[in-house]
Order: sequence, then C-alpha cells, then structure tokens
Amino acid sequence: MAHPQEIASVIEKKFPRKLAAEWDNPGWQIYFEREVTKILLALDITSDTVALALREGVDLIITHHPLFFKPLNSLTFDKAESLPLLKLLENKILVYSIHTNLDIAKDGLNDYLAELLELSEIRPLGEEVYEKLYKLSVFVPESHWEIVREAMGAAGAGFIGNYSHCTFNTRGTGTFLPLEGASPFIGEVGRIEKVEEVKVETIVPEKLLNRVLKAMLKVHPYEEVAYDIYPLENKQYLGGMGRIGVTKKKSFKELLAFVAERLELKNLRYGGNLDSFSRKVAIVSGAGGNYWQKAKFAGADVFITGDIKYHEAVAMLDAGLNFIDAGHWETEKIFYQLIVPLLQKVKGLKWIMEKREPVFNYLVNFGG
Repeated sequence: MAHPQEIASVIEKKFPRKLAAEWDNPGWQIYFEREVTKILLALDITSDTVALALREGVDLIITHHPLFFKPLNSLTFDKAESLPLLKLLENKILVYSIHTNLDIAKDGLNDYLAELLELSEIRPLGEEVYEKLYKLSVFVPESHWEIVREAMGAAGAGFIGNYSHCTFNTRGTGTFLPLEGASPFIGEVGRIEKVEEVKVETIVPEKLLNRVLKAMLKVHPYEEVAYDIYPLENKQYLGGMGRIGVTKKKSFKELLAFVAERLELKNLRYGGNLDSFSRKVAIVSGAGGNYWQKAKFAGADVFITGDIKYHEAVAMLDAGLNFIDAGHWETEKIFYQLIVPLLQKVKGLKWIMEKREPVFNYLVNFGG
C-alpha cells in the first residue's frame, strides 16, 4: 500500500512532466486522497478498461494517453461517453497519465524502440532538451563535512551520468569574527577564530537546487552558513522527440521484416523501394508523421512511426524517404515495460497490464 503522490514522484523523477509538449496534459487526471495497492497499466481509458479495473479491484490506472486533452464541458449520465468516467469517479479510481514526457525523455519510449530495433549511434531526432546545472560550494568544519556531503547527495546533488554523490573536497582554513548577538558553533564573540574547514563542491540540477540547499542547511552546524552557487555553461541532457540511429540491416525489405518481428506486428504499411539501401533509421512513437522532414534533413533513409497521413506519405516518397507505418498503438503498447521497473521501487504495490488487440484489422485480398 502506498500514497499516490509517492508513486507519481517515482515516475516523474525518471520522466519529468516538464518535458511534455505544450499541448499535452500528463499527470493526474483523476485524484483522490487514498492509499493505492493495485494498479492497472493501460494505453487508453476505454469502457473495457474501466470494466477491467472494477473487476480486478484496481485503485489506480496508469495510462500513456491522457484522459483529458481539452476542458470538460459536461458530465451527464445520459451520454454513453460519460459513463466510464462516472464509474471511475463513483469508485474513486485514480487515473495518472504519462505521455509525451515518456516519449521525449532520455531512456524513454523512443530510446526503448531504438534499442529494440538494435540501432546504434542513437541521438534525438527533434530538438534536444537540457536542464540547467549549478555548482554548489559550501564550507564545512572538518567534524561535519562528511555529514553535509552525504545529505546533499541524498537530496539529489552530484549526479554525473551513471554516478551519484560526486563531489570535490578541498581542505583549508576559514576565519571569522563572531559579533555581538551571535551564537557561534565554534569560537567566542569578539574574537577572531581560525577553523580547519573543508570546501565541498558538487553539481546540482536546477529542479533540485532548493531541495539540496534545504538538506545541506539542515545538517550544517554553523549559525550562518557560507556557501556559493554558480550557474554552469555545461547542461544535463534530458532527451528529445524521436530518435535516429544506424541499422545493421542492408535493405529496406530486410528492415521491414525485422521491424515486424521485433514489434510483433501482423501487419504494417510501408512506402518506398524494397531493394533500396537502409542505413539510417528515424523513429517517432505514436503519430509522428509531421516529423518526416526532420528525419529527411537528419539523413534518414527510413522513417518509422504510426498514423501516417496520405499527403505525408506522398511527400515522403517524393523526397526519396522510405517509410514504415508500424501503427500508433503498436509503437506505444510497450510503454508499460518502462513503468513496471519504477513501480517495483515502491513497496506494497501490485499491478496488472491490460491486454488489447490492435484497434485496426486488415482484410487482405478482398474480392479474390
């Protein structure tokens, strides 16, 4: 059993909501103050999804697609489309969505797809997103420097790549004169004091700066703490929309078969020359047809996404860009594989996945 905000915090630490597109609406869709034991993972909220949640005694549904994209104008029992929502409210079932922030984030959905298709030299297709970094330096007496260093690390300071608690520590002599009214941890009022101190330096992302400062000040022994904050030119990479990388597959035909196998597709749409050489592959999960020009400009030989429109397909073929429409649902159905490892970090939770068939079916060779 866990508090819903604890679950959201774990998810958003990995896939921050601030990464989402401006038009998107990730986060809490329905929220009540209640404890959560059982979770349902689903791509969308449908009447079948709600029925499954009720049968299984689910407390929270985590979806990829938000329940609300636009403001709700009305909610009435006489409209069929309102019934699933009303049942969720009646049974106090929470709904949380993680959408384009999952698509954009480093190690998110598009990275997962790129790795699933065994691409190398992977980089974002769209504009890269970075977070501002700060250097925090604090002066601590030798008796407390390890305590302060550990507190800052526990609050999120010192992350560099796959390393945490990174600091640089320099010993020196600090001097100060306690004035009337001071209550010094070391020394006496009216007397210059010399203290052996350690200067602890670490890197802090902008979003954690206040938290790290609070943690540091809480354990620091001095009445007046001396510390410096410097904005840095180097930034922390957070992600970007889509991915582009290099494939080992030689021909477009070979790549098509490999994509179908890896995504477990019964059908896919494609356009282009089957015998053409395929080296660079661009991917955008879901409906990413509008990114085809970025894919072409980035040097892609093949563009993979879902929901490709007719005019987008014509334009791609005219530009000499092969494409694979692997499907919207088909390129996003794997999202739960990124969420389950995060849920495993929260004690007392159980979860199930909604099993759905593809939205579209295909009738082959109609009419013989």
